[in-house]
Amino acid sequence: MCGIAGIFHLETPKPVDPARVERMCEALVHRGPDGSGVWAAPGVGLGHRRLSIIDLEGSPQPMHSADGRAVIVFNGEIYNFGELRRELAAMGAQFNTEGDTEVILAAWQKWGVKCLDRLHGMFTFALYDRETRELFLARDRLGVKPLFTARLSDGSIAFASELKGLLAHPLLRREADPLAVEDYLAWGYVPDHRSFLRGVEKLPAGHYRLLKHGAAPSGPVQWWDISFAERRKGTTADLSAELLHHMRAGVTSRMIADVPLGAFLSGGVDSSSVVALMAEASREPVRTCSIGFDVAALDETAHAQQVANLFGTDHRSRMVDPDDFGAIDRIAGIFDEPFADASALPTLRVCELARENVTVALSGDGADEAFAGYRRHIFHAREEQARAVLPAFLRGPVFGALGSAWPKADWAPRPLRAKSTLLSLAASGEEGYARSLSVVPPELRQTLFSDAFLKIRGEYRAEHPLIRLMRDAPARSGLDRAQYADLKFWLPGDILTKVDRTSMAVGLEVREPLLDHRLVEFAAQLPHRERIRAGQGKWLLKRTMERHLPREILYRQKQGFVTPLAQWLRGPLAESARAIGSGAALARTGWFDSKRISTLAEEHISGRSDHARLLWQLLMLDRTVENLGLSA
Repeated sequence: MCGIAGIFHLETPKPVDPARVERMCEALVHRGPDGSGVWAAPGVGLGHRRLSIIDLEGSPQPMHSADGRAVIVFNGEIYNFGELRRELAAMGAQFNTEGDTEVILAAWQKWGVKCLDRLHGMFTFALYDRETRELFLARDRLGVKPLFTARLSDGSIAFASELKGLLAHPLLRREADPLAVEDYLAWGYVPDHRSFLRGVEKLPAGHYRLLKHGAAPSGPVQWWDISFAERRKGTTADLSAELLHHMRAGVTSRMIADVPLGAFLSGGVDSSSVVALMAEASREPVRTCSIGFDVAALDETAHAQQVANLFGTDHRSRMVDPDDFGAIDRIAGIFDEPFADASALPTLRVCELARENVTVALSGDGADEAFAGYRRHIFHAREEQARAVLPAFLRGPVFGALGSAWPKADWAPRPLRAKSTLLSLAASGEEGYARSLSVVPPELRQTLFSDAFLKIRGEYRAEHPLIRLMRDAPARSGLDRAQYADLKFWLPGDILTKVDRTSMAVGLEVREPLLDHRLVEFAAQLPHRERIRAGQGKWLLKRTMERHLPREILYRQKQGFVTPLAQWLRGPLAESARAIGSGAALARTGWFDSKRISTLAEEHISGRSDHARLLWQLLMLDRTVENLGLSA
């Protein structure tokens, strides 16, 4: 696992200052503390920071192909590199190392851009072909690894694994994109179709770019997509056996490492399943770790210990202070862009704990998206049934009027939040699901922004790209479209961003075996009854793991990481909440109605209302504005 950065001149092959690329890489030293390297030629410079995982001494980067034609910097892991190496060697390829980086070079020379179809893993890389004078930028199928790019005023394109790598380039303008502010307020993160800074882009998951000297810059090209258009046939027993095969393959392929390896263990279905299959494949006790909270309702350590005892793992746990708000400024610095998923705090702590003993950790991320494990999937499936029965001309006016009049109750469980349900039913399935995903609904956003900002934002709404994505999805049902949106929008923008940044901040590589693309493709073809049944999401996954895990682990209520935001913002962070409306960096941008924000802060601090999630979002946005030195 590593960090990469570089510069490519499009129009003419101007010289690239290696020191400039080196400074970009220095900003990424946390991603690769074990080594660094820079290579430059007319019109191109490539830089690398290395976290050594495989072939610890023999695969320095930037790496040249055996014939010197191509040069690569690579972030990630190719899990099937051994098979590819043997295949390519049989066709005459020469190898000087034992790692996976050189395999990508040989695959490019044999298959060109089609080499991506052969790579199983998580990756971003930049490969320069000296013969064709092309730069090949590529990102893995599901977006586990990130890549930021920017077109600069000197005609070059710069790229880096994190925004902070681009920020080290003196020509990058630090000007916020107002549409990213709208996106962030809706979702709590800046999705992959946008960046917080104007002129910066993220290479989308499953896409590549091919850039050439003397040619206009080409846009991203999609090389992989997930399809829900087909249905797998077979009995539950047959599908369960196939699922277990894919899960085992995903786990065992990610256990290859030349450094200590372990796993996160929360005691939930997904992490417990990964640990169960690791224990099955390992001759040594699996190293596991978990964190807990000194609050019974938030603590899962007893469940994690139960699983650890069952499989005899070498288990470590640590209690986290519920008042762990001291890491807020560090979190803002880790993410560069505003990021309001409060579970980033405990995720950082479990990464820190894991890094004390291991360099690689397996996680259970991705199963909820692939197998319909979120409660919102169950609610959406039920709402889609209602939409199928009730015509739109009746749903719109009736449920819309009821929803508008119904009192707001965000504190209540989703089934009791009639306002949200009614407004969702009044809309199309895509619009309803976008509403269920949004943290701050459009009606509330409208009241928060200043008049000047509303003019700049115009007709754009954060929900529009998600709705289009769902409508154009290769899918057969509303549930399919919801899961497609989660895999393409929510997963790379929130979940994988959170895991990548927090793990890389401490030099830890995290691998997600339940996001093996073959497993995800299989899950997308499952019939509805194998995903959701009897009010249970991830039904086939749980059924399959009954032979490995106790029922109280498989069927207990989903918890997840939780932080006491409401208490923080009424206690130690109360003054910070007050400052958002006036005095803080955010107030000086002019984006928001300061009086409205101050009123919401006082309502929350006094206990009259709960605006914790909104205030937390604004607080993290304020920290980002301050860190980036933005005025507007």
